[in-house]
Amino acid sequence: MALLDIFKKKQPSAAQVLPVLPEEIYQAGILDLQDVIAPHALKINSRELDLGERIARTFFVISYPRFLTTGWFAPIINLDKVIDISIFVHPMDTNEMLRKFQKKVAEVQSQIATREEKGMVRDPMLDTAYQDLEQLRDSLQQAQERIFEVGLYLTIYGNSREEVDKVESEIRSILESRLVYIRPALFQQEQGFRSVLPLGTDELDVHTKLNSAPLSSIFPFISFDLTSDRGILYGINRHNSSLILFDRFSLENYNSVTFAKSGAGKSYMTKLEILRSLMFDTEVIVIDPEREYEYLAETVGGRYFNISLSSEHHINPFDLAIPREDENPSDVLRNNIITLVGLFRIMLGGLTPEEDAIIDKAITETYALKDITADANFAAIEPPLLSDFELVLSGMEGSESLVARLSKYTKGTWSGFMNRPTNVDMNKKLVVFSVRDMEDDLKPVAMYIITHHIWNTVRKELRKRLLVIDEAWWMMRAEDTASFLFGIAKRGRKYYLGISTITQDVSDFLNSPYGIPMITNSSIQILLRQSPTSVDLVQQTFKLSDEEKYLLLESDVGEGIFFAGLKHVAIKVIASYTEDQIITSDPSQILAIKKAKQDLANSSQFPGDMPAGIPRPIARSPSTPESAAIRAPLSPEPAEHPATV
Repeated sequence: MALLDIFKKKQPSAAQVLPVLPEEIYQAGILDLQDVIAPHALKINSRELDLGERIARTFFVISYPRFLTTGWFAPIINLDKVIDISIFVHPMDTNEMLRKFQKKVAEVQSQIATREEKGMVRDPMLDTAYQDLEQLRDSLQQAQERIFEVGLYLTIYGNSREEVDKVESEIRSILESRLVYIRPALFQQEQGFRSVLPLGTDELDVHTKLNSAPLSSIFPFISFDLTSDRGILYGINRHNSSLILFDRFSLENYNSVTFAKSGAGKSYMTKLEILRSLMFDTEVIVIDPEREYEYLAETVGGRYFNISLSSEHHINPFDLAIPREDENPSDVLRNNIITLVGLFRIMLGGLTPEEDAIIDKAITETYALKDITADANFAAIEPPLLSDFELVLSGMEGSESLVARLSKYTKGTWSGFMNRPTNVDMNKKLVVFSVRDMEDDLKPVAMYIITHHIWNTVRKELRKRLLVIDEAWWMMRAEDTASFLFGIAKRGRKYYLGISTITQDVSDFLNSPYGIPMITNSSIQILLRQSPTSVDLVQQTFKLSDEEKYLLLESDVGEGIFFAGLKHVAIKVIASYTEDQIITSDPSQILAIKKAKQDLANSSQFPGDMPAGIPRPIARSPSTPESAAIRAPLSPEPAEHPATV
């Protein structure tokens, strides 16, 4: 029986039975991080890896051209594909490289001398190699350059081999256009894939010797500079603290758009641009819905017109622009009639096709009533008034409804607003039209009429001008006003006019059919701090990255993103102390200015009670707290503390 016992399974004793604890059961059901991120299966082929449902293919760079330009690798970085890239840089000993270069120079010199002895034609390649070697030796000897072994690896991904082949072809075409050549890591795909993982291990070990200058050109992240030889200072580049000096009139068009939430500093930045543009002989015209530019106009000696129902300033919408030498008077008259039809469409709450035709005919007959035709001298005419138009309209068949709706502008509550001759003079460097006291229902009408009057003035004489339309969403809400504004934005360059549209209501602006075209026709776009409800729409419209989106959400007052052409940088608006006194919109600071003025006026009557001097900061951004920039009334800066921008 004892021999047979060896074939029996040994039963564990009671002392060997161990209990399974609840913690062990819990740990057995937990997945490690590797289990979560690892593919379901892995197959290694000669040209690619099968990572579960994805295919990966790794390449390495084998050849570079003689010269590499800065940013040549940026198109690959910005490619809208899934790509992993690793750059391995191994520094080499300079003394050893100098010894190797000395031998190489001797070899090249020997080859050149041999060819000369044999009477052979000079080889340009040998001469170029000799010059490059000598130049590099000098740079190494003077510690201006270093030599590195550089490995540049790329791994592309796709759902199928056809997709991977398509991405490979696209990358090859981009790189080979720059004389940079790549090869797949044949039979080394596993080592190549490990090399592009964020492990810092160079298992592929395919290197090219590069000196410092071409190596730096591979670095994909470039901090753009927007500094030109002429222009105005918009702010500070937050990436590298350089100055953003730019001239909007040097771009393909002179228009700009500014989007920001309330209190983000958009009016502050705009007034700063106006103040600095005036120094470069630019005439500025402002449509101001909130009376924020009055103090600026007063300070620089401009004109300020308050347009309201009870205002003494009036604009006649029937005014005609004086044709230039290259313009046909009949075209000017026809365009003005079309503009007036759009105005009446807004004033009368829309027009049917029949009413549109009646209005068009009535406008033509109203001009004819004053002997205004295509052959008339527009400089010597007396334009008709709205009451003249009403008189003509009332005599036309089927116009009863139109006359009834028009009567409130001639005899009703809103009479006197536009039924008078124009009495505004725009012969100043800065002209501000305020519509703050206008009824909200009439603001789009008023802004339309003002813009039309400005357009007539602009076409009269060619000058460098900037038209600023604050709270432009008022005009973008109605299709006719938006269409008129877009037409000016497209044609403004011909008359040396730049349009600057500013708005805090991004959705109203972009939901207009003319919102995106306005942005497209603006070479400068400025995005300051955005609200969480509109930032996604802004990100989608301007193709921002997630980092740029969060930058707009977290930006301080006067900070944002500045687009100029194909470049964009993060900006911080900075104003000097004197500029800040003129352009501030902060109510607390405005009250402080008024109080300081009153104190100064009182102290001037009693010289013995002059208040102590107020400290003056050198420069201030709109986000600087009031305690850091106590404000004083305008006075010359002391010589020992000059204001600097």
